Amino acid sequence: MEDLRPIRVFLEVAAQSSFVGAAKGLGLTPASVTRIVAKLEADLGQQLLVRTTRQVSLTSAGAVVAARYRPIVEDFDAATRDVLSANRPDSGRLRINAPMSMGVRVLPPLIAGFRLAYPNIALELSLTDKMVDIIEADADLAIRISASSTDKSTIWRKICTVPRRVIAAPSLFDHLPRPTRPEEIDPDHCLSYGDMPEVWTFEKGGQTRSMRAADRFLGNNGDLLFGMVAAGAGMARLPDFIFADGLARGAVEIVLPDWTVPALWLTLYYPPYETLPPLVATFSDYFEAHMRGVAGLDFASNIAGARAL
Repeated sequence: MEDLRPIRVFLEVAAQSSFVGAAKGLGLTPASVTRIVAKLEADLGQQLLVRTTRQVSLTSAGAVVAARYRPIVEDFDAATRDVLSANRPDSGRLRINAPMSMGVRVLPPLIAGFRLAYPNIALELSLTDKMVDIIEADADLAIRISASSTDKSTIWRKICTVPRRVIAAPSLFDHLPRPTRPEEIDPDHCLSYGDMPEVWTFEKGGQTRSMRAADRFLGNNGDLLFGMVAAGAGMARLPDFIFADGLARGAVEIVLPDWTVPALWLTLYYPPYETLPPLVATFSDYFEAHMRGVAGLDFASNIAGARAL
């Protein structure tokens, strides 16, 4: 910007140790560079540069000015680039928060494809299974797998449903009777996600049955619970995409396969934008399109008009 021009010219002279070199770099004449620096010295009331026939060097005052102003100008330029790129759909920096299991199992090929499609977009991806405050997390958007939100202060874009099942290792039933009804599930062998025992609800032909898990084991990550289940430590209610591979190879089986468990939503979660920034919209559209090929997600149940945005 124009007000920073004298400082920029001075910093370029200091970096080049030459008025001629600075002039070439800035596209100015040496006389213009000399005049601008002289005006800056007059405004600051200090000599900033020592000029000899062989080189240009900083005075002690010039060294202080350069040290103080250089990071300010660099920060200013970085902030300006961020503001300008926020209005472009294919360039800038995007900060994303996502659940741990989804980030590890599902996102790497999607992110790799996105980077190839949009090489000028830099990404920062942080993973946590905790529901984040999108403002405090300093993220442009978050990916969440949860029940429908009642939070009116943020924006939610529902992508699809995430089916869940109760699963167990076949070996668990070597010493336990295999349940045929929800009432036959032993709460002591139920592993819960989160910091409280879960209530499992089952539905079948208009019937609804619920049971509460015991507090023998609580875990805050789906892959952790899957590992416990595969080791024969109990049953867990997990999204299909986490256990699909284990089910295919026979490491786990579905408990009560003729009963259904309420699904979750895969959702994009935004700060309270008035309108989506173009960069955020670019990733959101790419994400929705490419999630359609992921096993364990149900786009068929995504009814028209389900988006909150």
